[in-house]
Amino acid sequence: MLFEGFTLEFREANGQRVRLRRGGEGPPLVLLHGNPQTHAMWHRVAPLLARRFTVVAPDIRGYGFSGKPAATADHAPYAKRAMAKDVVALMRDLGFARFQVVSHDRGARVAHRMALDHPQAVQRLCVMDIIPTLAHFERTDMAFAMGYYHWFWLAQPHDRPERMILRDVEDWFYIQTSREPKDRGFFDAEARADYLAALREPGTVTAICEDYRAAATIDLEHDRASRAAGEKVQCPLLALWGGKGKVGEWYEPVAVWRDYAAGGVEGGAVASGHYLAEEAPEEVMGWLARFLDAPR
Repeated sequence: MLFEGFTLEFREANGQRVRLRRGGEGPPLVLLHGNPQTHAMWHRVAPLLARRFTVVAPDIRGYGFSGKPAATADHAPYAKRAMAKDVVALMRDLGFARFQVVSHDRGARVAHRMALDHPQAVQRLCVMDIIPTLAHFERTDMAFAMGYYHWFWLAQPHDRPERMILRDVEDWFYIQTSREPKDRGFFDAEARADYLAALREPGTVTAICEDYRAAATIDLEHDRASRAAGEKVQCPLLALWGGKGKVGEWYEPVAVWRDYAAGGVEGGAVASGHYLAEEAPEEVMGWLARFLDAPR
């Protein structure tokens, strides 16, 4: 059984229903997952982190079994600003005004915005296998457009990508998660079942597309405004990426993040593809043990 010793809960936060796992004792730590997954992606590291932290792992807005607001023309319900507010409200409701964050993929984009909009809340930030959204778009070339084609396809107008995905959700999941070659048994069976069950929930596929539509529109507006105002991540930042993936091939992630952070930035490659916490949990835990602030 995954997440032994954790509770599975549903709570209201920022007007949204949030599904989450919670376990452990100690300083509060939030785990934010990516696409097309749920909080279940943390199943190999969350129990280890719970030895030192109170771990809170929610399904972010639109994903898993959390709330899925209706799409709008401006995509504002899926702006990372709105998604970040959910997390801050959830943690406040749980009694935590300040917390550390470990995040992957789309969840790391939520976490980046959260660190900008709520610097008083985010104590330390780990981002996995991303550079900032604005940097990705402004550096777009043939390699990025071909390698991360889904950024541009999922952002196409409603409901073109949705109709194609919904013809065979499981096949799309396999294609989407195979940016590095892998067999269909790659993910833990229980975690994979959760991912697929969530994708079959009404509204999830549209929410995922709205996440990417927001990234290509309203999120860029917010990011450019933050840059113009001189806003940067104030807390210590750890950037990890999969050494078998594309982020480290295309960029120097630590150098990129230093342009977006006022505090210290450290990081490095992990011997994995895109799914660091599932592929190389021991190595990820080594980095986190050194970076996160907790009683030793």
